[in-house]
Amino acid sequence: MQNDWYDEGNSNSVWRSRSKEFYRRFSDKIWLPLLSAVFTATSRSSVRLLFFVIFMLAAVFLSTRLLDATVPTIIQNPSSSSLDPTNTVHIQPTVDPLISKKPSETDQTTETVKTEPTITQVIAKKPPKKIEIPIKCISGNLTKTCPADYYPKKFKPQDDEFTSDASQNCPEYFRWIHEDLKPWKETGITEEMVLSAKRTANFRLVILNGRAYVETYEKSFQSRDVFTLWGILQLLRRYPGKLPDLDLMFDCVDWPVILKKYYNGPNAGAPPPLFRYCNDDSTLDIVFPDWSFWGWPEINIKPWGSLLKELEEGNTRTKWIDREPYAYWKGNPIVAETRMDLLKCNVSDKQDWNARVYAQDWLKESQQGYKQSDLASQCVHRYKIYIEGSAWSVSDKYILACDSVTFVVKPRYYDFFTRGLMPVHHYWPIKEDDKCRSIKFAVDWGNSHKQKAQEIGKAASNFIQEELKMDKVYDYMFHLLTEYSKLLKYKPTIPEKAVELCSESMACSSEGFEKQFMMESMIKGPSPVNPCTMPPPYEPQALKSLLRRKTNSVLQVEKWERGYFENQNNNP
Repeated sequence: MQNDWYDEGNSNSVWRSRSKEFYRRFSDKIWLPLLSAVFTATSRSSVRLLFFVIFMLAAVFLSTRLLDATVPTIIQNPSSSSLDPTNTVHIQPTVDPLISKKPSETDQTTETVKTEPTITQVIAKKPPKKIEIPIKCISGNLTKTCPADYYPKKFKPQDDEFTSDASQNCPEYFRWIHEDLKPWKETGITEEMVLSAKRTANFRLVILNGRAYVETYEKSFQSRDVFTLWGILQLLRRYPGKLPDLDLMFDCVDWPVILKKYYNGPNAGAPPPLFRYCNDDSTLDIVFPDWSFWGWPEINIKPWGSLLKELEEGNTRTKWIDREPYAYWKGNPIVAETRMDLLKCNVSDKQDWNARVYAQDWLKESQQGYKQSDLASQCVHRYKIYIEGSAWSVSDKYILACDSVTFVVKPRYYDFFTRGLMPVHHYWPIKEDDKCRSIKFAVDWGNSHKQKAQEIGKAASNFIQEELKMDKVYDYMFHLLTEYSKLLKYKPTIPEKAVELCSESMACSSEGFEKQFMMESMIKGPSPVNPCTMPPPYEPQALKSLLRRKTNSVLQVEKWERGYFENQNNNP
């Protein structure tokens, strides 16, 4: 049987009866004898004793009343002064996080649990130091050598005094780094393997003690090699002393060349490790961010850091719903047959495939000052087409950043970030062998599903703005090169014909757009935060599931497309 003291219905009456008993005993045993003592005693000590007892009783009474009250949690900045009237003290009631009911929904008979006072002090961390290290063009444009000391004498590259621990998790597509380096996971990488990739490489790069040395084999097309190396030098400025020693070969040509079929089977050797800008499912080249992230002076494309901001602003000029309801493409069609085929989808007197396609004459455009090539001004159509050229195209990031729905004509190649995109979520897949009909259906679908179409466009632009900003590009480079260096089974040394390369030796002697883009994309000093945290490799089943999901998304679109045209044929 439940004790009467805990009988909630009788609790008030029990309390009153016990209170009366308490006061009766208090009067009989304590209060009356004390009064008698006061009136009969003549000594001063008795009077003092009386006042002392009264004071103690009052103190006990007040203490018990205070303990019965609910105590708030006080959160106060420890650095604030109590003499400063502008300081604010925030008081929050203590709430049990396990109680999810609203006050009106809480059981009225639930016993209140009283908590002890809790004082939480918020200690502000000292912000990381930010320093800038300007380049030293000692002899103006004639500077071709590197300074003995890149950094101030007091600066220690390995000292974490200059960096905070506020690193974030890297984007999901960083997990592909593990897949790209998997061919050497068991064997490691020997110097002989690296040298075997020399056959098609444009240059060999060695990083030793934070300094870069380059041996050039063949000049690349335009300034690809220049701005690729410039980007790596900026990585060294961003994370000084953090990049390990390494030795690699880089091929600046579009097409991957390390064929997978020659390195399959139990008796096959390890492939040559060769870096380039893209890859496909039949090759083993290691993908690396392309040169255009630091600028493409030959066609006046700015460095990605500043261009990304312009694209974000360009998106706000015309709302998606107010844009032209067609699919837009502009580029050089003569580099690939598939692009020439795309021209057939343009509007004509006989047919409108919902495409607006324009051939770009870069020679004429350069003569006119690139007035028609402002990428931030091309976000005026609801849909934009991405189609490969001779291989992958650097235009993918510019198109995806536009808030428009990106129509991706079935690609063969991928770069370092596009494997992080999901069909129907980030872009709309287009058939390669039936482009025109596929584009027409995609536009009609988007115009009749405007909300969903806008969501696809926005998902892509958010991906580009957040997961492909320059911070993430540098972090991808950092983790790729770091993981690659772990596979080396030898200590890199400076090649006999290599020359040291640094920001001074490249930027000081450059001219025109090349110098402008170098200065614009130059890292001013060490990053105040560490690189993002590298995600683990894919589990085999998880990777299969991801690839299956991508395939099923494309098949679903093809099914919708077939139904669309079957319905049109049945209802002409």
